[in-house]
Amino acid sequence: MASAVDGLKAKLVAVSQPDDDGVYRDGAAKRARRVDIVLESLRQLWADAIASMGADAPDHGVGLAAVGSLARRQIGPCSDLDLVLIYDSHAISDANVTKLADKLWYPLWDSGLDLDHSVRTRQQCEAVTDSDLPAAMGWLDVLPVAGDTDLIRRTADSILERWRKAARKRLPELTDSAKERFDRFGQLPYLNQPDIKEARGGLRDTVLVSALATSWLADRPHGSYDDAVEHLLDARDCIHLAANKDTNMLLPAYQVKVAKMMGLSDPTIPDPDQRDGESIENMQTVLARYGRRIAFALDSTASRAAHSLTHEQPRFSFFQMFQPRGGGRREAPRFDIIAEGVARHEGEAVLAPGADPTKDRTLALRVAVAAAENDLPIAPGTLTNIKRCALRDTAWTPESRDRFVRLLATGPALLRTWEELDFVDIPGRLIPEWLGIRNRPSASAAHRYTIDRHMVEVVSRLDRSAPTGERYDDEHYTVLLMAGILHDIGKRPRISDHAAEGARHVPAIMKRMLFDEKTIDMVTTLVREHLTLSEFASTKSPDDEQATEELAARLGNDPLMLDMLFDLTRADGSSLGATAGEQITKKYGWSKWRASLVGAMYRAARADAVRAQRSQTAAQ
Repeated sequence: MASAVDGLKAKLVAVSQPDDDGVYRDGAAKRARRVDIVLESLRQLWADAIASMGADAPDHGVGLAAVGSLARRQIGPCSDLDLVLIYDSHAISDANVTKLADKLWYPLWDSGLDLDHSVRTRQQCEAVTDSDLPAAMGWLDVLPVAGDTDLIRRTADSILERWRKAARKRLPELTDSAKERFDRFGQLPYLNQPDIKEARGGLRDTVLVSALATSWLADRPHGSYDDAVEHLLDARDCIHLAANKDTNMLLPAYQVKVAKMMGLSDPTIPDPDQRDGESIENMQTVLARYGRRIAFALDSTASRAAHSLTHEQPRFSFFQMFQPRGGGRREAPRFDIIAEGVARHEGEAVLAPGADPTKDRTLALRVAVAAAENDLPIAPGTLTNIKRCALRDTAWTPESRDRFVRLLATGPALLRTWEELDFVDIPGRLIPEWLGIRNRPSASAAHRYTIDRHMVEVVSRLDRSAPTGERYDDEHYTVLLMAGILHDIGKRPRISDHAAEGARHVPAIMKRMLFDEKTIDMVTTLVREHLTLSEFASTKSPDDEQATEELAARLGNDPLMLDMLFDLTRADGSSLGATAGEQITKKYGWSKWRASLVGAMYRAARADAVRAQRSQTAAQ
């Protein structure tokens, strides 16, 4: 016997197709149409199931509800269905509930759609959402489908009320879960193969924004945020169509198809490979913009929610009301000054009272350094304010240059701070060449991150400890850090030798930053040769004196330059990482095998450099 949901997946895919030119348009309208189709099918399925139960059919006390993407009216072409059968144990027996559930779930499984289902009483729903944060997030959007819709609404209202009462206590749990997810899935703007649902800046973050707003702890942003959400949903729909399954991973196999459906492929480019490559870069840039907007919306909403909790607590003791000095009034907010014009306030780096970004050109870098050195996030409002700083790539001063180097030296803390600065476009204003590699995906499968993020990752792994066990002095540590942040600056479209191209850009960048010629020459050399040690280690033997002498000569027979090249190579290799679902192999990454090869070549070349220096000294 035919079921009301037979061929449901095919129907959803059919109404989701791109236009005749291959471009996916009117995504919101397509999502609304898919919701209508699913609800119509489910209601007919319910009616058929009830009719088939005869005398056992319930007339109240049980209902079918949707949660997840269907309840949010965001269902994709191949999305799974999150359905809950809610019942009142006093109105229907467990046996009849089971019979009804079987008549609903089995036809849905046979339809080809993925199904996430459960059967619960109202009390069980409340218990699950009280203890399971993801379940609570899902139940903040509930859509009654069929049956006893009053029971569904009462259950949903009860869970919502419980969420609002518990939100103050559960806010740390929510932010911790978000951080764990970010650590696992990475950040949408910086990944070559992102999960556009789970990565930072992805669709899961939009659910958290809504949850915070629903808690009444903070309002959610609108305008450009809503636009970013809709466009990211369009991208998710395109991934479903390209993969023909429920997936959120933008894998290489889908990227060209998705870029075309997003209207980002230029048909006027005659070379197919060039056209496809540029369409992927365009897509990465667009997704990065949406991801940044969504990530910032979550940060700012969470920040406002946390501040609202802080401000609910009195800043004075009960006995202060009886002290003449307090006058029974609340104390003013406390700002702990951590740098000139920068303060710590409620766990964030903020502008100190009186700081004016429009009149202080170096304030943005002072905020960044203070935030990173004190391991603080920059307050969203402060980020918006420092964007007003009059930054120009031609207006570097020795102070701003030195602060930039201090920022690079902050290690792992640099990652968050740079991301925050990047959201308000500060790196590109300081170094315009940065815009040429910003958001650009790497052509190499070994790279998990975009080119810009990869370079920041490399810098975060560089410290003062040289491979010899000694410590770099300020001059050479500065050289190493600047080489790290610029080593892939030459990775631009249609450039075959990015190391040579990068070495061409470095002198212009560093002269604007007022570095001396010696420092510029050393950084230029390291950028030009940043692949050399790895290439020699892979293709030559450390016992080959001609090879090791050539390697040493390329670095000017300077042992310190070889030390820095080794550290740069190690940081470069270790920051590649495997993409999601893969493991580091000997082909790339900083495996023990790779470390032994590179280490052996480095030590042999360094010994040659030391001998060459001694011979030169003796000759003098």
